[in-house]
Amino acid sequence: MQLNQENSFSLKKSIKLYTKRWIWFVLSCLICLGVAYLYIRYSVPQYSSTAKIMLISENDKSSPTAALSELSPMSSTSNAETEDEILVFTSKTVINNVAKKLNLNIRYFTQGRVLESELYKSAPIHVNFIAPDSLLQTIDFNFFVDVTSETGFEYRINEEDAPESKSFGESIPTFFGSIVVTPKNNISNKLIGENFRVNVVPINYIVDDLRNRIGVYQSSDLSKVLDIYLVDPIPQKANDIINALIAEYDTHTTDLKNIRSKNTADFIDSRVDLIASDLVSVDDSIVRFKTGNKVTDVTSEAGMFLNSSVTNEQALIESTTQLRQLNYMGESLSNTNSYEAIPSNLGMGDASISELSARYNELLDNRKRLLQSAGEKNIVVVELDQTLNNIRQSLMQNVNNAKKSLSIKIGSLENQSNLLNSKIYSVPGQQSKLRGIERKQGIKESLYLYLLQKREEAAISLTSTAPNLKVLDEAYDSGTPISPNKKILFIAAFFIGLFVPFSIIYVGDLLDTRIHNKEDLEQIIKNITVLGEIPKVNDVEFLVERNDRSLLSESFGIIRTNFDYIIRGRKSLDGYDNVVFVTSTINGEGKSFFSMNFSLTLANTDKRVLLIGADIRNPKIPSEIKNQKKANNIEIGLTEYLTEESILLGSIINTYNVKGNQIDVLLSGKIPPNPAELLMSDRMKPLFDYVSSQYDYVIVDTAPSMLVTDTLLFSQFAGHTIYLTRADYTEKEILNYAKELHADKKLNGMMLVVNDVKQSNFGYGAKYGYYGTPTKKGFFKRKN
Repeated sequence: MQLNQENSFSLKKSIKLYTKRWIWFVLSCLICLGVAYLYIRYSVPQYSSTAKIMLISENDKSSPTAALSELSPMSSTSNAETEDEILVFTSKTVINNVAKKLNLNIRYFTQGRVLESELYKSAPIHVNFIAPDSLLQTIDFNFFVDVTSETGFEYRINEEDAPESKSFGESIPTFFGSIVVTPKNNISNKLIGENFRVNVVPINYIVDDLRNRIGVYQSSDLSKVLDIYLVDPIPQKANDIINALIAEYDTHTTDLKNIRSKNTADFIDSRVDLIASDLVSVDDSIVRFKTGNKVTDVTSEAGMFLNSSVTNEQALIESTTQLRQLNYMGESLSNTNSYEAIPSNLGMGDASISELSARYNELLDNRKRLLQSAGEKNIVVVELDQTLNNIRQSLMQNVNNAKKSLSIKIGSLENQSNLLNSKIYSVPGQQSKLRGIERKQGIKESLYLYLLQKREEAAISLTSTAPNLKVLDEAYDSGTPISPNKKILFIAAFFIGLFVPFSIIYVGDLLDTRIHNKEDLEQIIKNITVLGEIPKVNDVEFLVERNDRSLLSESFGIIRTNFDYIIRGRKSLDGYDNVVFVTSTINGEGKSFFSMNFSLTLANTDKRVLLIGADIRNPKIPSEIKNQKKANNIEIGLTEYLTEESILLGSIINTYNVKGNQIDVLLSGKIPPNPAELLMSDRMKPLFDYVSSQYDYVIVDTAPSMLVTDTLLFSQFAGHTIYLTRADYTEKEILNYAKELHADKKLNGMMLVVNDVKQSNFGYGAKYGYYGTPTKKGFFKRKN
């Protein structure tokens, strides 16, 4: 719960840090809003122009040039990619042609009271340049025209030149050639006295500027729809530039396509001629091959060779079989004593052998029948045997003749078979060679026909060029300026106005190392009581009066009340409970100011108060006491008392009338050469013993405790110590010294006071105006 309260308090303090400087924020916002107003008032409005187009790819099947893309393997990655086409739109060549077409390097301006405005297609005069375009596109030239009458004008080449008079239509010499100024229409009285500036800049400047300002973007990923965007002070000019850019892109890509189509057609023609000659060479190779190998059709002749080989083999087998049969018959007939029958079907087509065989077998059958009834010596049998022998001899002769004939036939068949086999074996090689030649012929023919087709398509593409793009939306402007945006500018100015003082305060707070009020002091030193705050005053010698109700008087009254409350509950040194030391860390924190006014505040309660000036190194005396001192010729003080034992204590204490109060003061006296040793004098104890017993309060104004050791040398006589700090002056880091003094108990009964606090950092009484209104001196007077 305590942590939450601390956080809430810190937040409140942080907010207060800014709210108390509310005038900074008000002034900063007013200044920023004023600057924004002036910027809007005198800035040139900017308008946006947009067009939407859709790219048409060459690979589209509906395009007449789609067939040509098959000839280029790079066409799908170089000409149809949207990102590449965007680069074409913003290329220097395309934009340069647009700038030349619209003459963007020649501009006309009219002079205003503060700014000048460009006249696009609305200038009442026209300047004709009698110079080559190539030269006109490289010069940087300004020409000033002041219309003086309906027929004449004054001109200046340089703005500081003296004007010269000319009539419209007269030639004016320049360093690059002559120029002639003519009116577009009759000069009206309204134009007399108008001032114009003609500006000619190098075309490269215009091109670079347009390339930086023109934006070409895809409507979406993988989309062929492009948005072309341009911002310009003149809406019509922006629209014309975008429309000219679209037309120039279309012309540029069309020219590229025509060049590519022509190059493709020329390439195809050269390839057609080359392949035609290759085809003739291949055809000649086929003719030479067939003529050399005596073939017309290798495949059909190979079949014929196979059929002939089979027939020849069959004939060879038949002849071999017949030869074997004849050998068997010859063996049978060679045994003259054998009367066995011989096969009658072994003639193998020879009629004589077949007839003789049949006759021979028939006679053998007759012989067998005769032998059954007669013997071998029978004449009929003997005759029959002779007949059989004769037939056998004839058969033997016929068989031998047949065997010779078959042997010749078999040899012939074998030779023919070898010839056929050799031709059959040579067919695969011939067929392979012929196929290789025919394959070349087929490739050349197909390529030849393909190129003939593409040549016709290329011829068609040259006469019918497909569109490169489709304009979805022609260039149109926004109608209202996009810049400056009044709403955004005023909002931005307002927030900048808040941010500037906020950042200054924030950075200042981060770099701030000093205390500013009681709260800061309590956060740093938490174990020492803070009696209160003293407001900032302009007069450092201001003293409180009796019955004074100013903020300063009330602040000392609060400190007196808090002091009385604390000392009642605190045990002090015996005999010195009414002795109060006033010290600080360093010089300039207001010890003497506080000591005097605190003494007067205590005296207002009709108490006997003694103020001792113990800061003998740097004594400070209020002017009222100083005046009375001179009037009374008072020359001695504490220093003289401690130095000379002959001086009695009563002689150095004097009563002064200050602001209606009687107060006793022991002045510091002259500045001694050995202040430290002097303050250690044995006469210090009798001094404090006496004054503590004679006065209700003894206020001792001592030296700064960190700079010198004077205060610590006689701090044993202090019943209480009021430790002064100063707002916006005392560093937080040096307050560690006060902590050490308290922790080491070097100063008795330490209490803290914050001096010189600004009203904005002061307590609630001042915040709510309880103490009154400020006077001319910067103090406060109680309200009636």
